[in-house]
Amino acid sequence: MDMILVLTVLIVVFALAFDFINGFHDTANSIATSVSTRALTPRRAIFLAATMNFIGALTFTGVAKTITKDIVDPFALENGPVIILAALTSAIAWNLITWYYGIPSSSSHALIGSIAGAAISAAGFGILNYSGFLKILQSLIFSPFLALAVGFVVMTIFRIIFKNANLYSTTRGFRLFQIVTASLQAYTHGTNDAQKAMGIITMALIAGGYHATTDIPEWVRISAATAMGLGTAVGGWKIIKTVGGKIMKIRPINGAAADLSSALIIFSATTFHLPVSTTHVISSAIMGVGAAQRVKGVKWGVARRIVLTWIITLPISALIAAFLYQVFNLFF
Repeated sequence: MDMILVLTVLIVVFALAFDFINGFHDTANSIATSVSTRALTPRRAIFLAATMNFIGALTFTGVAKTITKDIVDPFALENGPVIILAALTSAIAWNLITWYYGIPSSSSHALIGSIAGAAISAAGFGILNYSGFLKILQSLIFSPFLALAVGFVVMTIFRIIFKNANLYSTTRGFRLFQIVTASLQAYTHGTNDAQKAMGIITMALIAGGYHATTDIPEWVRISAATAMGLGTAVGGWKIIKTVGGKIMKIRPINGAAADLSSALIIFSATTFHLPVSTTHVISSAIMGVGAAQRVKGVKWGVARRIVLTWIITLPISALIAAFLYQVFNLFF
């Protein structure tokens, strides 16, 4: 069998595995707050998240096209299949390591850092599409700060509106509202995160000579959406525990504000075809909501640990991918 075909098939399998792992790694993003406030039982929350992730993944392709063409030019990528395989292997490894330790790291940072690291290892720094790559980095860096600010503002508005409301009825109402916000959050997660596997598969098809445009094939969209939905159904309980309880004590009004804030940021990024880290956005939204209520109520020690993981993910995944490319290049 043709080696390029073998590598392309491997990349498709690995990309769908990445999407599956991304699903259970990032399940916490959309359901952690609703589970911690008991707005939804874990089983119902996961079923809801899996369904909405699947629907969201089928709705858009703009982020997938950004991944396909804005980090490196897939049409000019020599030894492209090996580069992409090394990048995927690196991203999957980092996701599994952080999942095992319950650290809400970014699958997006891991994948983008890995693509850049493998490409640089193969062809030097000149291979990067710097305008597109910097645009992606800006999106990844600024979105958590926007989520923090929006979370603060939304929670402040909620506090003003419901200042004199009955506590019992407000709590009950926001538990019901959280079903809506959790659904919205899961949907937006699908519109952004599932696109990344679609983009990497399309990049591999182009590099292998099996696809001539950056348009996302229909079978790629359906496969990635299915993998994301199934992965979400498996769940990521360690990360749910971190996001849903260790950052701050979450009540229904807090959870609804955090879900709504993060969904707004993620969907805005999807509209502009920009990949963001859903993990970063939801964690930052929770911090913003907590700060609006009581700054000391946020467990900033846990927050610092999360931020540290954000910072190190991209360079570490790039180094792992660069190393793996050199190893894979000996065999393929």
